[in-house]
Amino acid sequence: MPFNLPIFLTWTRVAAIPLLVGIYYLPEDVLSMQDKNFWATVLFVAASVTDWLDGYLARKWGQVSAFGAFLDPVADKLMVAAALLALLNFDRVETWVATIIIGREITISALREWMAQIGASSSVAVHFVGKLKTAAQMVAIPFLLFNDVLFDWFHTKTVGKPLIWLAALLTVWSMFYYLQKAWPLIKAKTDKL
Repeated sequence: MPFNLPIFLTWTRVAAIPLLVGIYYLPEDVLSMQDKNFWATVLFVAASVTDWLDGYLARKWGQVSAFGAFLDPVADKLMVAAALLALLNFDRVETWVATIIIGREITISALREWMAQIGASSSVAVHFVGKLKTAAQMVAIPFLLFNDVLFDWFHTKTVGKPLIWLAALLTVWSMFYYLQKAWPLIKAKTDKL
């Protein structure tokens, strides 16, 4: 397993997951709910920045590795799932939204693994709609974690709620896009069995 700065940054994202969830288990006399929301938001935003930074540095320094390519999306999906479950616990996101987003991540991860096994990874390479879905999630989740008034004039849920619904819609769209791209290969492989 290679170890370099990009992989270290990815591991810090993995390490941030229990911290993000753990913040909410601290007693109220240690951290108020408002402070918990603030620190969870800071952690999530910092993790999102490392997601961009580790990929950028790996490409720039020629440190792209198979292990990094595996760990990076796993870290992202775990961070998003942990944040969604925390939000679900506080009724800041609907069950259907969390189910769609987490279910899609599991489905597409399994699809990509299977496509890699048959040598057809490029059929399910990241597409623009997938990137749009990720962007909507990465903006919506911090707004929903923060859950307070910003700049003395708007509550973050007024932005977070519609964005997470948009992310759920884009999640379904991207899932069907990837499944449609993979379907001819899936059909061809299963017809041979």
